[in-house]
Amino acid sequence: MRHVLLAAVLTVLPILAQAVEPDEVLADPALEARARVISKELRCVVCQNQDIDSSNAGVARDLRLLVRERLTAGDSNEAVIDYVHARYGDYVLLKPPFSRRTLVLWLAPLILAAGALGAGVFILGRNRVAVAPSEILDVEDEARIAEAMARHGKGDQR
Repeated sequence: MRHVLLAAVLTVLPILAQAVEPDEVLADPALEARARVISKELRCVVCQNQDIDSSNAGVARDLRLLVRERLTAGDSNEAVIDYVHARYGDYVLLKPPFSRRTLVLWLAPLILAAGALGAGVFILGRNRVAVAPSEILDVEDEARIAEAMARHGKGDQR
C-alpha cells in the first residue's frame, strides 16, 4: 500500500510544480508545447531564478499569457523571446547573452573562484613557515633529550 501511495505522490508532484493555470492552457497542443518551451527560457522578474512556468507570481502569469498571446498571433519562438526581452531587458532571460553589459554576470564566478583560490594559497603558504630544530631547542635542551632517550632506551631493551 505504501508503494502505491508513494508512486501516486511522485506522479502528482511534477504536475503540482507547474504554476500554469488551466485557463492559461491553449487549445492547440502544438502551440501549448511551444509556449512551455519558451516559458522555460524566461525568468520571472519577481522571483529569483525561477522560470515563468513554475512561478505563481502575478507578473509570471502575465508573462505566460503574453507568450501565449504572441504565439496565437503567429510569432515564432525567437520573436516571442525577442519581444519579451525588449520589454524587460536581459534579466528576463534565464540564459542572458554574453555582452559588455552582462560581462560581470558571466565573469563574476570565475573572478570569485580565482580570488578564493589565491587567498587559500596565500593563507596556507603563510602558515607553512619551516623552523629548524636548532631554532627551537638550545644545546642544553638537546643534551637533556639525548640523555633521557638513552636512559629510557636502555631500560626498554631488557
